Amino acid sequence: MPITNAQFTLSDTTPTLVVPPDNMPQDVIFHNMTKSSNEYIFFGGSTAVGTANSIHIDPGETVNFTIRPLDEVWAISDPDGLVLGVFSIQKRD
Repeated sequence: MPITNAQFTLSDTTPTLVVPPDNMPQDVIFHNMTKSSNEYIFFGGSTAVGTANSIHIDPGETVNFTIRPLDEVWAISDPDGLVLGVFSIQKRD
């Protein structure tokens, strides 16, 4: 089970692929690395993620998900330049 740890500096206009698709499920932990108020990271699909229509991670918050096979996650920030920490465990046979 490969484990990856990465940080992504996000744009406020262009979504960034933060969890690429895999042929097996993935356990993923997201952490909004900022500690400042009102600085959010939004995530979703490649064409659906945006600051007006996506769920978000508050400053300093950590959330975890299991991503289904072949799914991917994209992220965008408000304001520009926020850092998202991503810890992923790929469930391989």
